[in-house]
This record gives sequence, structure tokens and C-alpha cells, in this order.
Amino acid sequence: MTKLSDITKKIATLIALAGILLTLAPIAEAGTLTLNYANFPPAPTFPCVQMERWAKEVEKRSNGQVKVMTFPGGTLLGAKNMLDGVKKGLTDIGCFCPPYLPGRFPLMEGADLPVGFTSAAVASATLWDLYEKYQPKSLKGVKVLTMFTCAPANLMLKISGATLAELKGMEIRGTGISGRYLEAMGAVPVAMPMSAAPEALQKGVVKGIFSSLEIMKDFKFAELCGHVTIVNGPTTSFAVVMNLKKWQSLSPELQKIFTDLGREQALWTGNYEDDHVKEALAWSENTHQVKIKTMTPAEKSVITEKVKFMTDAYLSKTAKAGLPGKEFLADLQTFRIKYEKEFEK
Repeated sequence: MTKLSDITKKIATLIALAGILLTLAPIAEAGTLTLNYANFPPAPTFPCVQMERWAKEVEKRSNGQVKVMTFPGGTLLGAKNMLDGVKKGLTDIGCFCPPYLPGRFPLMEGADLPVGFTSAAVASATLWDLYEKYQPKSLKGVKVLTMFTCAPANLMLKISGATLAELKGMEIRGTGISGRYLEAMGAVPVAMPMSAAPEALQKGVVKGIFSSLEIMKDFKFAELCGHVTIVNGPTTSFAVVMNLKKWQSLSPELQKIFTDLGREQALWTGNYEDDHVKEALAWSENTHQVKIKTMTPAEKSVITEKVKFMTDAYLSKTAKAGLPGKEFLADLQTFRIKYEKEFEK
């Protein structure tokens, strides 16, 4: 009987200890903040690579106080509803592409014009400086954590297209500003999702794609496009934003970590993208014998004149809206020239 009583007491003690541990577990967890970060491109692409890097940096710099759950490939929110999803609190953080929402960012649209960027690093540093200087009202409803761009758009073609004469009348996948740029070169822009491009290339619906060159490897377009022509067309901007209420709920210490990462992340992403483009081109040449040519300065000068109407339209639109478009573009060129010199060293 005594032995049974002792066993009962031991069991009761173990149950009590288990209860204490269960009670303490939520307290330990309470010290960790979990944030959801949504992105729309596939996981291997550079906007998602930068997301994973940012998440690891935040966890490291907060000493594990913040854990970031990442959702690439549109698994949480898609490209066009990302910004509004962040505002509604459907995710804490989201990466979106302003050009996918035409008309909503009238001043910042200037960064996506064909202004002569030759690298993502220069374009990303310039974009971040422009955002910090102008703090556009169109982004006041969220906390901007960082901004960056893809590399300049270039031509990936099934046949040679290194001159304007060769490009004339050629059907090429391109949308938005890229489509208008193709038109100015004499090509025929064909709007379609990137996911539809491989089949369109195989069937001859299009003869090429106009985009940043990392997709030669990421999406295996080198298997379909044996020619690349460097023209250094427009870049495409991205913004990483946080729900404003969530931002305001963070401690000053955590806010400082996020703020300190803003410019650093922009530069890291630009450099990563440029290195990835170089890697993709080398892989395309070595694995698929892709021929890479650069359009002559004379031909580029012709294109510059032909695409000037885009800048004129931007200046007219911003002036009518009472926005400092002229000053914005002047600062853009100042920053661009500054970083072209700085990053060449």
C-alpha cells in the first residue's frame, strides 16, 4: 500500500512538473516575434533570394527575437494584390513591383523610364536615394523597408537581332514600358505572362524576349534563344513594404535593425543581381553556345531619341499633378552618374 502511495505521489509530481513546463513554454515563445513575408516570383529568382537573405539578417541581428516566415511564388499573395494585402494585414511584409500597378506611383514611375542604367547596383542605389529624398505620398500607407531593381532589359532572341534593321517587324515578348521601348526599336511587342513565353518561342509566336538576362539561366531561355543583344533598356523597380500597424508595434530597437538594413539590402540585391546576370551569360555561352552582341553606340543614340517621348509624357503628367517630376529626373541622373563612377572603382 505504501509502495502504491509513493508511486502515486511520484506520478502526481511528474504531472505537476509537466504542467509547469507547459505553462512556461508560451512565456518563452512570447519573446519571439514571427513575421510573415510574402513574395510573388518563384523561389530561385533574385527577388526571393534577397528575401531569404533579409530574413536571415533580421533573425541574426535581433539575436533570434524575430523569426521571418517566407512565402515565395505567390503562395500567400500574388503580384497585383501584394501591396493592398500588406495594407490589410494579410501579410506583415510583402515585395511588390510598382510598375504592375500603373498610375498608383506617379512620381516614382520616373525610375522605370529608359534613363541609361547599365547595372542593377547603380539603379538600386539610385532608386533608394530617390525614395529617401522624395518620400512619395503614394507609399505613405506602408513602411518601406527596402527598394531595388532588376538588371536592365536586354534582348534574348531566336535569331540575330543586333541592329535596328534586323529587329524591324520582329515579334518580341514585352509589356508596359518594355513594350513601348520595343516599338521604338521597330519591333512588334507581344504582351504575355513570362510563363507563356517558352511555348510562344517554340511555336514561333514570338522570336524573342525583352527582359533582364538572369532568366537565360533561371528559366532556361538559353535553350530557346541562341542570341543576346545588349541594349541596356529600362530596369524594373521593386519595393519591400511592411504593414504600418505592425511596424508601429515594434520596439525602437527592432525598428532600428530594419531601418539600418534598408540601404544595405538595396545595394546587396543590386550586386547579387548583376553577378547573377554575369553567371547566367557565361553559362549560356558555355552550355548552349549563345552568341552575345552589343548594339553600336550609333544605334543606341537612335533609340535614345526614339524613346524620348516616354520621358516627355512623364514630365507632362507629373507637372499636371503638381509633382516635381523634373527635379526627380534631374536627381536621378545625378545619382546615376555618381554611382556609375563609384561602383566602377
